[in-house]
Amino acid sequence: MFKEMSKNIVKLTLVSAFVLFFSGCNSMPGDEPPVAEKAEDAKPAEEKKENLVWDAGAVQLEYHKLAPGVYAYYPTDAQEKNPKGYPVATAGGFVVGDNEVLVVESMVNKRLTDQVLGFVKEVTDKPIRYLVNTSYHGDHSYGNYVFPKSVSIIQHRKTKEFMDNKEGFEADKKFMVQYFGANRGIEDVVARTADIVLEDGARYEIDLGNKKVEILHFGFAQTEGDLFIWVPEDKVFWTGNPVVAQPPALPWLLDGKHEEVLATLKKVREFLPEDAMVVPGHGVPIQPKDIDFKIRYLETLHQEVKSAVEQGMTLKEAQKTITLPDFQGYALFGWVHTQVNVPSTYKELSE
Repeated sequence: MFKEMSKNIVKLTLVSAFVLFFSGCNSMPGDEPPVAEKAEDAKPAEEKKENLVWDAGAVQLEYHKLAPGVYAYYPTDAQEKNPKGYPVATAGGFVVGDNEVLVVESMVNKRLTDQVLGFVKEVTDKPIRYLVNTSYHGDHSYGNYVFPKSVSIIQHRKTKEFMDNKEGFEADKKFMVQYFGANRGIEDVVARTADIVLEDGARYEIDLGNKKVEILHFGFAQTEGDLFIWVPEDKVFWTGNPVVAQPPALPWLLDGKHEEVLATLKKVREFLPEDAMVVPGHGVPIQPKDIDFKIRYLETLHQEVKSAVEQGMTLKEAQKTITLPDFQGYALFGWVHTQVNVPSTYKELSE
């Protein structure tokens, strides 16, 4: 438990640095998000004086049909902001079979969860039977408690363990409030964890009625409990945070383990057919080849940091030297690459 708490303290420090960094980035004045498709108008947030990653009281979602019975949802500003590397709220989706429905991700508060539930109701009157959380991160799992009790929640064992820790969960809620907004409903969240628990290497198949869905664990990808969702008939794949968004977005090595992350992304890439549709953790659907950018980045990061360590560079020298111009363009590059990824990789290769 102490180890997990120490990890969380590090994450809080890193994300605090991120918010300070992002608040200093160029904003996007005048960029009005597109009108949400089939979503109720958002109630204006009470006050927006905080430096937020994104505002959980203002996000609007839209949903799109990717294949028969297969839908993705994501923020209305994702199409505009993803190419520029600006952070947007969580993406997910749902799959409708002849008998029942499976939903991917439950969002960070009731307001956003209700939008997701509304989308499902507009598409079908079939009951939601399953809900999958790709990780324990609150913007992917806090809305679990809003779903009907008849819904079975699917999580990796590590995700369930994190959310079942009452003290840790309450601390995590305070953290989420700080960076996604107070009085946006996050304070009201009640932890609701897995009915179906998956282990490392899982490949769990569900038949919704002439529509099969697989929930997969390929290994450590950003957390120890990352799950991926695959609809084989329609070649649609959800990644959660291991693939945040389209290039130039980079992997966030918040828990380090860059070699494991690289190995897992290579497994994912090998698994996917070239014509698959990939729904990332925070954005519009992408192609499998977009994952190659992230793989090349991690390979180059490893090579450059390894060389720096072998030359006897200090961490500060490595941070200044390893700029990787071929992978710049991400609005958060100075934070994700320089302040998170280089230090974590340097530490691992120095041990």
